[in-house]
Amino acid sequence: MREADLEAVMAIERRAYAFPWTPGIFRDCLRAGYAMWVLERADGGLAGYGVLSIAADEAHVLNLCTAPGHEGCGLGRRMLQALLKIARGHGAQRVFLEVRPSNRRAIDLYQRSGFNEIGRRPRYYPAVGGREDAIVMAMELLGDDIARMPPL
Repeated sequence: MREADLEAVMAIERRAYAFPWTPGIFRDCLRAGYAMWVLERADGGLAGYGVLSIAADEAHVLNLCTAPGHEGCGLGRRMLQALLKIARGHGAQRVFLEVRPSNRRAIDLYQRSGFNEIGRRPRYYPAVGGREDAIVMAMELLGDDIARMPPL
């Protein structure tokens, strides 16, 4: 993702979320050097994006979004896999994320990808009529040598 992508990213963000990130949040993430990637359609438009922070041996998926109308095509899974590959490449041993309990599609994606619920953050997200909790999920990134070991 580049500064030039922000207008298209914001168009998706505003369509996808009732409480979208602001352009300033995306700019701050760009300035901080976070791993930020876009999914480009064949026609050059954007189909989604992801934002990942990495510090020490941990990574945090901050935003993962598939453009409305492109859900269910495996794009979110592809973007998540790309972010996990980046995290591994930077030496992260675990990855965290928060997700709304009402976002069943995202929860299913994360569980299928190896994330597990490790806790909750009460009243974390703004919601219509109040606040919504966040499910905190984590995934341990195993080294290639461990991943290739036969089952016990």
